[in-house]
Amino acid sequence: MSQTTHASTDHIQATEQPPEVPASAQAMPRWKRVALTAAAVFAVSVLLLGAYWSLQPEKFDVRAAAVERAGGDSERLAPGVVTVAAVAQAARTLLEKPGGYLYNDVTVPGIYLDNMPSWEYGLLKEARDSIRSLRNDFSRSQTQSVENADLRRADQFVNYRVDAWILPTTESQLRQGVESLDGFLAQLIAGDPSARFFARADNLAAYLAVVEKRLGNYAQRLSASVGDRELTAALVPESEAAGAENEGPEARPKTPRGEVDDVFYEARGYAWGLLHTFKALAIDFENVLRDKNAEVSMQQVIRDLEEATKRMWSPMVLNGHGFGYVANHSLVLASYISRANAAALDLRILLQQG
Repeated sequence: MSQTTHASTDHIQATEQPPEVPASAQAMPRWKRVALTAAAVFAVSVLLLGAYWSLQPEKFDVRAAAVERAGGDSERLAPGVVTVAAVAQAARTLLEKPGGYLYNDVTVPGIYLDNMPSWEYGLLKEARDSIRSLRNDFSRSQTQSVENADLRRADQFVNYRVDAWILPTTESQLRQGVESLDGFLAQLIAGDPSARFFARADNLAAYLAVVEKRLGNYAQRLSASVGDRELTAALVPESEAAGAENEGPEARPKTPRGEVDDVFYEARGYAWGLLHTFKALAIDFENVLRDKNAEVSMQQVIRDLEEATKRMWSPMVLNGHGFGYVANHSLVLASYISRANAAALDLRILLQQG
């Protein structure tokens, strides 16, 4: 009886033993699990951080920015203060937005991002144009006048290489350029005779001539996303379309698919900076615009730029054609930029002849 019980117990213990697990299916070492988990967390964090850094910065109130720089006293807003403050704040955005300046990044996540660096390049172009106009036109009473030293330095610093990551870095040069611009702004607010801003129709017309060329260039490049000559001719000014037509059939090739988003975001960055500059000019040149009956044209430019810089909800730049299944974001942006270009042209003509 005891032998039978002992045998039954041995049989139960034998059946309760877990099956032998193959060596390949055994749990991986703890250090490997930790390493894989850390790698996964790092990858997800980099992707999320890259997505956050790629968001377009919020727009700012140009008058509020100028009043803040004037110590909160709106009575100190001398002619040109709003414009200079807006240009300085837009340029400072390149340094202070989430992620800072990304165009010259050599580490993750900046190194794999291309949309925001293209946006930065467009904004930098607008800042360069505005500072150059401040230096050569708005701050000069006549051709024989002496240029402002701070504006000269600001112009030199912001035109440094865009991709320098070894000393001196692009960020350091941009920061010095913004500081020089702030120096000119402080002189304007203080009423320093060496810093002047001449709100004249001819000065504004000279700046608009530069803007028209920039906007026309972006309209051409954006509409080339589909390589359709008829669509391009409908979106760009007639004179530019005729000029390109005379250059031959290869004058306007279709934009390569890998560059469509780069052109799109570069144009968006330029439009973002230009929007703030035009809002500021509308304030500083209020009397000139009223005398020339040009207020409607100025507001038309601002409205089209507002539409061109609305937040984009699509995770990628779509490149459809005609009435297909997907949209073509480049053509939509080209439409708004072309309308702004036409309004800027009307505005310049009114300033010169109105």
